[in-house]
Amino acid sequence: MGKLVRLELYNFKSYKGHHVLQIGDSYFTSVIGPNGSGKSNSMDAISFVLGIKSSHLRSAHLRDLVYRGRVLRTSTINGDGSATKNGVSGHADDDDAPVDEPTQKSTQERHDPKSAWVTAVYEDDAGDEQFWKRTITNQGVSEYRINDRVVTAQQYNEALEAENILIKARNFLVFQGDVEAIASQSPRDLTRLIEQISGSLEYKAEYERLKEAQDEALDIQNLNLHRRRGINSELKQYEEQKREAENYSKKADERDQAIVTHILWKLYHFQRVIDESNAEIQRHQEELKEHRRSIEKYEHGLDEAKKEQTKVGKEVAKIEKNIKNKEREVEAKENGLVPIAEKIDLSRKSVAKCEKRVAEITKERDSHTASVKQSTRDLKVVEKAQAQWDNERKKLAAQEGRELSDADIQEYNRLKADINKRTATDQARVDSLSRQQKADEETVNSLKSKVDTAEWQSQKLEAELSDIDERKAGVDSQIKEITKEMNSKKLAYNEQVSDRLRLSQIRTEKDEQLQEVLMKLLEAEEGKKQNEKDVRLRNTVSDMKRIFPGVKGRVSELCKPIEKRYGVAVSTVFGRNFDAVIVENEKTAVDCIQYLRDQRRGQATLIPLDTIQWTASSSNLKGTRGTRMAIDTISYDSSLERAVAYVCGNAVICDDLAIAKHVCWDKRNDVKAVTLDGSIIHKGGNMTGGQGGKQDTRRWEDAEVENLRKLKDKLLADLSKLPEPRRGATEEEQLQGELTGLEQRLLYAKEEAKALERNQRSKQKELSHAQEQLEAARPKYQEKLRELEASKRHLEELQAAVSEVQDEVFADFCQRLGYDNIRVYEAQQGSLQQEAAQKNLEFSTQKSRLQSRIKYEEQQLQESKSRIKRLEDQMHQDRALISELEAEQESTQNELDTLSAECDQLSEQLKKQKAKHTQKAEKVNEQRREVQKRSHNVEGMLRAITGLESERQLSAAGRYTILRRCKLEDIDLPLNEGSKTLEELPIDEVVQTDPDTMELDEDQDSSSIQPSNIQDFGIDIDFEDLDDDLKDEGDNDKTEDELQNRIKALNGELDHMAPNMRAMERVQAAKGRLATTDKDYEDARKRAAKAKDAFAKVKEKRFELFNKAFSHISEQIGPIYKDLTKDPVNLPMGGQAYLDMEDSDEPYLDGIKYHAMPPLKRFRDMEHLSGGEKTMAALALLFAVHSYQPSPFFVLDEVDAALDNANVAKIANYIRDHAGPGMQFIVISLKTGLFQGSEALVGIYRDQGANTSKALTLDLRKYQ
Repeated sequence: MGKLVRLELYNFKSYKGHHVLQIGDSYFTSVIGPNGSGKSNSMDAISFVLGIKSSHLRSAHLRDLVYRGRVLRTSTINGDGSATKNGVSGHADDDDAPVDEPTQKSTQERHDPKSAWVTAVYEDDAGDEQFWKRTITNQGVSEYRINDRVVTAQQYNEALEAENILIKARNFLVFQGDVEAIASQSPRDLTRLIEQISGSLEYKAEYERLKEAQDEALDIQNLNLHRRRGINSELKQYEEQKREAENYSKKADERDQAIVTHILWKLYHFQRVIDESNAEIQRHQEELKEHRRSIEKYEHGLDEAKKEQTKVGKEVAKIEKNIKNKEREVEAKENGLVPIAEKIDLSRKSVAKCEKRVAEITKERDSHTASVKQSTRDLKVVEKAQAQWDNERKKLAAQEGRELSDADIQEYNRLKADINKRTATDQARVDSLSRQQKADEETVNSLKSKVDTAEWQSQKLEAELSDIDERKAGVDSQIKEITKEMNSKKLAYNEQVSDRLRLSQIRTEKDEQLQEVLMKLLEAEEGKKQNEKDVRLRNTVSDMKRIFPGVKGRVSELCKPIEKRYGVAVSTVFGRNFDAVIVENEKTAVDCIQYLRDQRRGQATLIPLDTIQWTASSSNLKGTRGTRMAIDTISYDSSLERAVAYVCGNAVICDDLAIAKHVCWDKRNDVKAVTLDGSIIHKGGNMTGGQGGKQDTRRWEDAEVENLRKLKDKLLADLSKLPEPRRGATEEEQLQGELTGLEQRLLYAKEEAKALERNQRSKQKELSHAQEQLEAARPKYQEKLRELEASKRHLEELQAAVSEVQDEVFADFCQRLGYDNIRVYEAQQGSLQQEAAQKNLEFSTQKSRLQSRIKYEEQQLQESKSRIKRLEDQMHQDRALISELEAEQESTQNELDTLSAECDQLSEQLKKQKAKHTQKAEKVNEQRREVQKRSHNVEGMLRAITGLESERQLSAAGRYTILRRCKLEDIDLPLNEGSKTLEELPIDEVVQTDPDTMELDEDQDSSSIQPSNIQDFGIDIDFEDLDDDLKDEGDNDKTEDELQNRIKALNGELDHMAPNMRAMERVQAAKGRLATTDKDYEDARKRAAKAKDAFAKVKEKRFELFNKAFSHISEQIGPIYKDLTKDPVNLPMGGQAYLDMEDSDEPYLDGIKYHAMPPLKRFRDMEHLSGGEKTMAALALLFAVHSYQPSPFFVLDEVDAALDNANVAKIANYIRDHAGPGMQFIVISLKTGLFQGSEALVGIYRDQGANTSKALTLDLRKYQ
């Protein structure tokens, strides 16, 4: 193998311009340098030039791999600690940082390059150099060159693969972090790695496609094989059926001849019975005519008597209806009188109360009127006294006054002026105090008047409040008495209502129980006695069983529920087939239908056992809790299983409706679910309520009729003991009326109490107001009184001072005139005025008090008049209402009397009509007895004719049924010459309403029997071939049994054969299908073999490639791991490692587990190893994988990052031992222990001035 000589880079990542990484002829080269210098970029350059995608080179796009410089700003630290920016000082780049970080200048300003390239110079085994170059163009795409010749990417990869450099496997490159990823990868990831190394991954798509094609071809082959086997089996079955059909035809001919013999025998005896019956019927018909003419006149009399009885009965019903209507009207009128009487009573009581209240208020009004008059008179007396006193005062003043001379007056005035000068101040104060004293006296008198008035009003209002309290206490006592009486009445009323409701409830319960018992009795009697239709059906079935041996009986008689609780459900399941008749075969069913029609015996549903079609019940429901198939709940004879299965169908009986819903809707079973109570959920999902089969279940159980009758009698006795509903109605209505009256009284009493309470509140407010006025006026009065007394004392002191001056000045004047002092003179002149003022003040006070009293009494008087007016209006309304109610009461009473008279009149008419009705009924009974007495002979004759006609019709029906059967079944009978053929026999009268059952419309039954014409349809049977012993009237039952047994034996053999008459046709069809299927199978087999061969080849190739790689790697992993982990001194044995294949047949479909056990340690899973142990194990695996189809060189990027010095030394020793021709190692490392043992060093450093990474190469072999 060759080796990598050098690497040339141009503008690649952190390498600006052209750079050369010289490796030379070293087989162990270490790339070293500080962090950020661009070491890993050299690894990226090797990967890039060898065709690795940019996504694996820490870049998103190829443009990101082109050199881009980064401008770094530097700053200078000043002396004060501040920084000054100096602009651009250098460049930097980081291995791990993106190269396109933004700068202050745009790319255009920096003139960054637009393209880059890397050239790897490779020296092959012959010593020739090859130049592999990959360029990133200006357009951002890759261009590949080999030896300066442009090639495609595919050609480029092929040239590398020729040198065993596998780009897809990347088995020559180990990037940073790959070691950890390999150590923690899953078994399937390891499988995929080996597939890439081995090349088996290229066959994966084709492998999967061919495998799918093989599986599809095998499925088609198996399908055609199963079809061929099925057709072969079917062909054998049809050939066997063909042989059975031939035997069946022979046996069928014998059976047909036996049937013809049996038919001829029956037809012969039917014809004999018809001829004999005709003669007997004709004789009885003549006798019957004579008997009927004798009873016609009695029947006519009976009809007339019935008409008269019906007419009288209608009159009785009409009168009874009129009486009931009148009684209801009387009851309504009587009920209407009660509230009217109560209203009249209440209104009268209201009037009485109002009159009583008016009398009381009138007394108050008279008292107030008298008080007003008395106060007015007192006022007039005071005014008159004041006028009289004034006149007397004037006369006295004129008599006692003295006249002074002009000189005295002048002297008096001079002296008075002198005094005034000397006592001006004191006199002014005296005058002022005198005026003030007068004003104070008036104020004191006014306040005294207010105090007296307020005291009088308070006393009066207290007296009125006391009276109101007494009246309110009386009203409250009355309310309590009324309430107590109402409670007792309500208690009695509630007891009456409770008793009535209790009795009504008891009566209702008894009535319901009685109705239920009567319904049960009716059902029991119907089940026991049965109606006319059921009797006819029972007799008809009995006759058919006697005539036709193949009749088994009715479904209800032949099938019984295994448990009583299934009765209703089974009846519901049977439905319309409850009374269906089970017959042995279709022929018997046809005979029975013709018999029913000919004899006019009603309708019936017939179920032939041989032709009835039924579906087997589903087994899915067996074991379901609460459900059981309907057929499993019925007890029946095993020979009737087909008929019972047809009647039951797929019906399921469930315990309740919830289970039925679960079975039909949740589980979606196509069944009819019937619950124990008769509810149905049909197949279509619709539901039907239960109880439908109740009346039919009565036929299966003996009803306890006697117990039901005793219960009915007991219920009737209990009902008769209960009191009549109207007995307590009068007391209840009376109590209700009394309660209504008490409620009105209570209402009026409460209204009166409310009025008294309002009046009390009003008086209380007035009293409070008066007391407030008294409390407010009394302190003012006392204060003013004290001020007046003080003013008087002060005035007296001032007057004393003035008097001294007056005495001194007027001494000579008073002595000359003969007065003790000047004040005596002035008193003589001013006393009258002072006295007058005092008197006038007293009169004013009295007049003010009397006027206030008059005003108050007038207000009270006006209020009393208003209250009287309201009460009088209320009394007027009540009297008017009483008049209206009395008129209404009188009118209602008159109507009530009229209705009572009409009821009495109608009762008399009813008695007469009932007596007349009894007479008519007796007459009807007498006529009926006469008709019945004369009808006994006719009935006996009719029974005889009926019996003969029945035998005649039965024979004719049997004859027609047999002929019709022969026509329908194409049975050839021997006919005499001149006879019509069976093809002319009419058969359109028989109606088949169901393919599995045969029904006949019911004709109306007639009480009289008319002879019918027997038609032979022109068919004359030739009985010559019939044996003579069969023509004799011997034991017909025995002969019938022999003939039937012969036919049954032949039919039994035929039934056991059950041939397929179309077997021949199906044999031919099966052979044709078999030929086609054989051809399809052969084609499918060839295609499957071809697909299998193609898949086997691809599988073998893929397995061979994978297994070859796996075997090699598995063999190498142990020694390599041992070499990596051993220590010649301490651990000479090293560790153990091996690969484990999960699927040895097709290992590429499952995972491959890698197990490594470091020296002196027990086995543990990979994830439990330490970081260094994982790295050593991963490197061992990488070296082992690389040993398979090894590339000429092996590039490792810092694989020793997680290793300690001891393990680094081991890695270095391993690389140094294995480095050589054919195995070139290029290691990027920072560990001294690794790169110091290499042959050459490539140093990477950062030139900050040029802003680029640069490389230096050092050959260490010179120093080793």
